[in-house]
Amino acid sequence: MTRKVHAADLPSGTQSIERVVNMLRVVASRGRNGMRLGDVTAATGLPSSTCFRMLQRLEREGMVERHPLTRKYALGPLLYELGLLARPRFYLAERCADALAALAERTQDTVYLSERRGLEAVCSARALGDYPVKALTLDVGIRRPLGVGAGGLAILCALPAAEADEIIEANADRFPKLSTLSAGRVRAAVAEGRERGFAFLDAAVYPGTAAVGVAIPTLAPMAAISVAAISSRLDENRRQLVAAELQRHARLLSRVLDTSMPAAAPKA
Repeated sequence: MTRKVHAADLPSGTQSIERVVNMLRVVASRGRNGMRLGDVTAATGLPSSTCFRMLQRLEREGMVERHPLTRKYALGPLLYELGLLARPRFYLAERCADALAALAERTQDTVYLSERRGLEAVCSARALGDYPVKALTLDVGIRRPLGVGAGGLAILCALPAAEADEIIEANADRFPKLSTLSAGRVRAAVAEGRERGFAFLDAAVYPGTAAVGVAIPTLAPMAAISVAAISSRLDENRRQLVAAELQRHARLLSRVLDTSMPAAAPKA
């Protein structure tokens, strides 16, 4: 028997908006691969019945869509249509395109640009190197909690200690749902990153893949560049070489961006 949904069953006002936005962020975290209802339930911590009702309504509105065969939910056409009118923040991906391509050519591995959005980092650009075995750990548009991924971790490393710790605490419940990390492991990785001058993660999300990342200084810090590869290509010696290339390009980007962007971007 189908249970009739009453208005009292649903959150209202700002709580309703927060739940919807959080639901969309969760669905977006898997990119175009989509998520099953059980995965959405686990990631949001909401009851399965609540998630199902919300996803049904979002589907009717065109904000999510469900694949007819896999039954997975992904972002819907309405969000794409709205996004056509959204203004990119400082067009950062376009401004960094040449540097990302140069890094990919130099390292032969996959290079990512990550931008901070509150407690998360969003992949806004990617460049592929020529090495035949590629670490395609992110698609453009994927968002993860800061600390899950070398780019987000590099941003944490560059933030004031108190602010970084607040972010880690706020994301603590999300780390184990999306990676092998815990809040404690992220804190340890931040401390190590600050000491060595770059962020490093190995098998944090995908087994057999590793990544090195550094923040772009001029963005204070709102973005980072990272190189991902199979773990065997980022042993300690090559890790240092890749980090040096990242640091060099980050400094070059800082000088270029300083002439065309505000000194500090809002946190949003």
